[in-house]
Amino acid sequence: MFPLHRDREQPIFSARAHVFQIDPATKRNWLPASKHAVTVSFFYDASRTVYRIISVGGTKAIINSTITPNMTFTKTSQKFGQWADSRANTVYGLGFSTEQQLHQFAEQFKEVKEAARLAREKSQERFELSNSALNIAAPELSQELSEERHSPPLLTVNGPGEEKLFRSKSAEVELTVEKEKVKKMLSEGSMCEINLEAELFTLQDSNAKLVAALQEASSSVEQWKQQLDEYQEETDRLRDQVAELEGQLGHPAAGQSAREELSQSLEELEALLSAKDQEIHSLQSKKTDVGELEKEREETIQRLEDLERLNSDLEDRVQSTEKTLASSREEQNQAEVEVQRIIEVLDVKICDLNDLRQSLAKLIDK
Repeated sequence: MFPLHRDREQPIFSARAHVFQIDPATKRNWLPASKHAVTVSFFYDASRTVYRIISVGGTKAIINSTITPNMTFTKTSQKFGQWADSRANTVYGLGFSTEQQLHQFAEQFKEVKEAARLAREKSQERFELSNSALNIAAPELSQELSEERHSPPLLTVNGPGEEKLFRSKSAEVELTVEKEKVKKMLSEGSMCEINLEAELFTLQDSNAKLVAALQEASSSVEQWKQQLDEYQEETDRLRDQVAELEGQLGHPAAGQSAREELSQSLEELEALLSAKDQEIHSLQSKKTDVGELEKEREETIQRLEDLERLNSDLEDRVQSTEKTLASSREEQNQAEVEVQRIIEVLDVKICDLNDLRQSLAKLIDK
């Protein structure tokens, strides 16, 4: 079927577009004729010298418009154009993905329209020549018809039991009607062939796109799997880092406890010093011997000096502990900021992982 069709009617230009038809009720709103972009093709019928725009959506032809010299393709926006078909009593609209595709379609429409005009002029010239020839032969034909009208139909009898052959003008009229019926059936058959051819082109185009998309999806799946593994490794590393920082946050508590211990020791020493002072005063009141008092005084002074040195050491330790505590607090603040940043990074990575899982699920479902 298709080789014969290609010899008779061939596509000369094709483009992908969304097809619309004008609303017959309002004559203003557009009604979508296809759910997605379909192939719209220009066809040329060499046997009848006819140009047509044909598009098939699913199992039916959504555009079957014969181009005439009176038609005009109008660009209404950067990616949309339309033309009116008086025979179909509708207005077709096409939405293209790029401005360049719209421009190419409009130029092809102009060329086909000009070719249709030239074909009509040639057809009119041939018609005028045939009319002139018929006018010349009209007297002779009228004379023959007059003779045949006055003569009876031809009748041949070959004998009893044999067939009788009749030939008359009514038989010729019936033969002409039969020829017209056959021509009409052939024309309808060519329409079916055109629809099937357009549908075949659409299916081949869709199949090629699906194969390309499948190959691209297969390669993307491997890349996504590798990226997912990398994200998981980075997530584990960040979790270990968070655990380490959380462990480091426990050191300031130890510094706080050390400071409390030093403060308690200082208080105990001060209490001991006070008790010794009281003991000295009591001894001074009891001792009468100046020598012994002097000796005890020197020993007490030595003890006081030792206590002062110990007190100075304790103060140094307290100051060092305070500095350590301040640095620990600063490190704790930095660690908290670092933990917050890592948590934010983890949230972003988790969102990426969820998106990748959803993409993988969609690909697996397809």
